Amino acid sequence: MHNVSGYLILSLVALSLPCFLLLQATIATGSLITLPKASNETGIGVILDQTSRPGKEAKVAIELAIQDFNINTDQPLVLHLKNSRNKPGHAFIAAKELIEEHKVKAILGGHTWEEASTIAEVISDSEHDHDIPLFISLAGTTPLQPTDQWPFFIQAVPPQSTQMNAVAAILQSMGIRQVTLIYETSSSASIISHLTQALHQTGSELTNILPLTSSSCSIDKELELVKRQQRKVFVVHTSLELGVRLFQIAKKMEMVGDGYLWIATNAITDLFHSVNSTVISSLKGMVGVKSYFPENTPDFLHFRKRFRQKFHLDYPEDEQDEPGIFAVQGYNAMKMVEKFNGLKTVLANTVEIVNVNGKGYHSVYWTEGLGFSETVENEINGASNYTHLIDNVGEILWPVQPWYAGRRRRNLAGSSQNRLRVGVPAHSLFKQFVFHDNKTKRFSGFVVDVFHEMMTKMNQPYDLFPFHDSYDDLVKAIDKKEFDAVAGDVTILSERHEFADFTQPYTESGLEMIVPVRSRLSNQPWLFLKPFTAKMWWITAAITTYNGFVIWLIERNHNKDLQGPHPISIITQIGIILWLAFSTLFTLRGDKMHSNLSRMAVVMWLFVALIITQSYTASLASMLTAQRLEPTITSVEMLRNMNATVGYCNGSYINRYLENVLEFKDFRIKSYNSTHGYAEGLNSGEIKAIFLEVPAAKVFLAQYCKSFIRTGETFKVGGFGFAFHRGFERLSEANGALMNVSESGKIKELEEKHLISEECVDEESSPDENGRLNLHSFWVLFVLTGGTSTVALVIYIVISFKEFKTSNQEDTSLSKLLSAFIKDWLRRMRRSSSIVASVESARHTRNIDQADNTDDDS
Repeated sequence: MHNVSGYLILSLVALSLPCFLLLQATIATGSLITLPKASNETGIGVILDQTSRPGKEAKVAIELAIQDFNINTDQPLVLHLKNSRNKPGHAFIAAKELIEEHKVKAILGGHTWEEASTIAEVISDSEHDHDIPLFISLAGTTPLQPTDQWPFFIQAVPPQSTQMNAVAAILQSMGIRQVTLIYETSSSASIISHLTQALHQTGSELTNILPLTSSSCSIDKELELVKRQQRKVFVVHTSLELGVRLFQIAKKMEMVGDGYLWIATNAITDLFHSVNSTVISSLKGMVGVKSYFPENTPDFLHFRKRFRQKFHLDYPEDEQDEPGIFAVQGYNAMKMVEKFNGLKTVLANTVEIVNVNGKGYHSVYWTEGLGFSETVENEINGASNYTHLIDNVGEILWPVQPWYAGRRRRNLAGSSQNRLRVGVPAHSLFKQFVFHDNKTKRFSGFVVDVFHEMMTKMNQPYDLFPFHDSYDDLVKAIDKKEFDAVAGDVTILSERHEFADFTQPYTESGLEMIVPVRSRLSNQPWLFLKPFTAKMWWITAAITTYNGFVIWLIERNHNKDLQGPHPISIITQIGIILWLAFSTLFTLRGDKMHSNLSRMAVVMWLFVALIITQSYTASLASMLTAQRLEPTITSVEMLRNMNATVGYCNGSYINRYLENVLEFKDFRIKSYNSTHGYAEGLNSGEIKAIFLEVPAAKVFLAQYCKSFIRTGETFKVGGFGFAFHRGFERLSEANGALMNVSESGKIKELEEKHLISEECVDEESSPDENGRLNLHSFWVLFVLTGGTSTVALVIYIVISFKEFKTSNQEDTSLSKLLSAFIKDWLRRMRRSSSIVASVESARHTRNIDQADNTDDDS
């Protein structure tokens, strides 16, 4: 067993299995770190994320290495396992416990740089102790310049730079110069630095970065944007799960196959052995760089058998029990601790390149400094033949219809080289026109979208590059061959035609003056009618009259005030009804009513009327205090006569127009770098007006819809246009494509999306004087009160009819009974009026007689 293990160790080391990277200071001095010896047992700490596949494999492999060592030694190693659960906080606690409680002599683990650096910091903080443990890091993704403050730190796996150098070599071999990186934000962002440096060494560049989260639900939208920007080559550095989801969405969007290249890093490919063939087949067409280790040696085959047995016992729920690179790295890292004295570091510089095809993948190899090969040197008898062109080993990697061959490869490389370099303003005042995200290096906005639509119609690939100087210098950069074109909120001017040719304007042309608004109180004679709409007034009057009629009808026989004088007329009765309808709320009390039906109707009407009157009062008060807005200044002449200061957009041509054409003095012209600065300057009185082009004025007034207003005439200037180098042979085609985009309604759609749809930030600054209360707001209340009064009326009629029917048994016909009931009801109404009149007359006579008697007594 000891001989087999020793042979395995030597073979793995010689064949680049371990990747033991000491710190630069240690390598420079040639010094070696030795493990402190102990008299009895030696404690070894292991911190792994045992919920992940890499952590599970490393744990099983480390335990196998401990078994091999302890069988043949009288100084056994004691293993202390800790589970970090992929949380640096847990790794911190575990490292502290291993050092302080278990006094371990070495710590292995940390598959991520976040965990590894946390463990190293804990060890560094314990330097005051006599024995400082070694730290064998299993993290492959590390910063470009590892810190030299940790002399105990040893990197046991190849650095990420090796993988990225292999990616750069693939792209260089195929003539591809531009690439987009898609990475998962939960992983180390150092991948950006590694890839950028590797591409720079081969003359390529990272032109776009797309960060994703594991729970991202907008991958299709992100991919749609890069597709519109003609991105064709992608390097994917994500988890396997996210990578599979990303690639499937790309397939649905037809971004896989002819003209596209997807290269996965080892963050995905190193897990191929742990998933079933269905998952791998879902990535068909993807190329990947994978950590290399020999899998056909007798030593590894023996290790593989033992590993599978133990892995199946420890993790029976995992169907795939094959050992991968994580098992090999864990095993050798442990052997590194056991046999460290005199051991020199050997860097692994060979990478496996795979192409997923069907349920498996084909492989070739790339070795740093040597190139591509079909086999690894000394892996199979004899040396390998290396080449710097991947074409020469393509028959192995892509045995059937190689995706890069012939037309496809030329299209892919050509689309990377024969693309227009388009300059874009990096700091546009209005982000709605152009916005550049420094973090993701992506562009968005109205202008960018219009340019993309035009170029799509022309079938012309392009790349966007930020420009950080003035707009005039941006146009001049075309003449200096820095760019082929310019896409931005750039105004067409005669002086700029000296350096570039412009398309026709794609926006309205003109320069507008914007000033603050001032207010004055409304004093209209009929303002008191404004709170309600005409329909609301009519419905209110109708329902009030109806309620008055119902109450009058029910209470008439019981309330003398409701019967009127004698003889009574129809006009008089109508007057009583109207009087009752509009005075009920103020004079009639519920205790004066004799019927519960009338009380029910009045209560509901009181409730509704209370709400209506309160709403009317509030609305009228608001209108009386509402501000009517009008411009503070109405013309440029007023500004000049006031000797006022005006504002414009910094870096634009407007200052020259204000000075030369509108004749403002230079010291009365002030520039601003933000719309917020405009608003503050106008509100504070620092400036009296601002001048903006029509598209910019739309955006500004959409943001500040209540505080400012456009006024005066519109001055004629050129609109926004796209600039190309002088003599651009496709300028006419570009104008045709631009007209096509405009006539299709696409520009209007983009205008509404980016410009007009801006949210008003000062919408609460003044009340809406046009807000009037209408029937729609109160119809439920009207239904309630009208319905209640109708129910009371119906019940009253039914009760009266039943009483009449009981007293008139001789009438059996319903029609005769109804006719007699109506006649009797009218007769009783006239009789009650006569009785009231007689009583009133008698009362009047009695009062006169009493007055006469009083006079006689006197």
